[in-house]
Amino acid sequence: MHIHVTRGANISLELFFMHGMSISMRGENKMNKLNLLFGLVALFSGLAVGRCIQGDRTRRASEILANVGEDNNEAGLLMVPLTLIQSASGKGAVCLDGSLPAYHFNPGFGSGANSWLVNLEGGGWCNDIRSCVYRKTSRHGSSNHMEKEIPFTGIMSNDPAMNPDFYNWNRVKVRYCDGASFKGEGYDKNASLYFRGQRIYDAAMEELVSKGMRDADQALLSGCSAGGLAVIQHCDEFHGLFSASTKVKCLADAGLFLDAVDVAGGRTLRNFYEGVVDLQGAVANLPKSCTSQMEGALCFFPQNILNNIQTPIFLLNTGYDVWQIQESLAPKSTDPTGYWESCKKNYTTCDAKQIQFLQEIKCSTL
Repeated sequence: MHIHVTRGANISLELFFMHGMSISMRGENKMNKLNLLFGLVALFSGLAVGRCIQGDRTRRASEILANVGEDNNEAGLLMVPLTLIQSASGKGAVCLDGSLPAYHFNPGFGSGANSWLVNLEGGGWCNDIRSCVYRKTSRHGSSNHMEKEIPFTGIMSNDPAMNPDFYNWNRVKVRYCDGASFKGEGYDKNASLYFRGQRIYDAAMEELVSKGMRDADQALLSGCSAGGLAVIQHCDEFHGLFSASTKVKCLADAGLFLDAVDVAGGRTLRNFYEGVVDLQGAVANLPKSCTSQMEGALCFFPQNILNNIQTPIFLLNTGYDVWQIQESLAPKSTDPTGYWESCKKNYTTCDAKQIQFLQEIKCSTL
């Protein structure tokens, strides 16, 4: 396995992609590999990756990496139309509400005509019938509610000044409408919920292959938040679409969700992921190398599968993840007295005990 690491403010993803700037972990013993792996998380700012939004409301810490679109002024930006995957219905590859999955595609040109950047959209998860029923009335559960066109910014931009490495590549944004990081497989008849994330991923890749991606010279799978988790889960699958001559790598932005103990001593995110995996039948699509060793929900966590990924992958994560601190490590359910309320919103108000807890989480990430 190859993991790339950098700590500079001015970096080039193209450099990561084109050159051998990665650390080989083959031949190391398993414990050393695992320790090294979590020491190679990039902690920096300054790279325009693109908007990274958790659900429809909480901005992820890694959005500081995207200095675009802050004023929501889309004038002059490339607007890319929505394309429905017409062949998906026959494969049962549908969104939560049964509508067709979709993507946005801007063709490459010039030196990038035979290079592909595929971005998996993020947007949280749903872990029970109620949340999934609500989700299917939104753009994260139905293509009927998706924007008909969206601006391509950051790593998806066609502006060489903003995106010098990938501006002329074939750039694709695969929309997220299943709620299990493209891993679900099931159906709930009573609630009319289709859990078909893996089929959506497969249908999208099949369509892109038919558009010429099969013959790519180089290909990069990227994603942010729940999409970053999806990248980690699908990285080797993506690599398997290409011949040995194609350079294939992955970029997971803010996708390193931790199975960590919360402030009350529980496992908030583990409990949540158990709901996601069990409800959506995701265990069937999680890496067998992991599920053969531990229960399915644990294999939804990157820390339990990264060690077995064979494709070079770049992990981009903040040392202190805002969403995980507020929603996983110190949610209201674990803090009945409100002791963490101020600290998790403004770290300058944290006391010594809280800072120690946050430092321990950062060390766990590393």
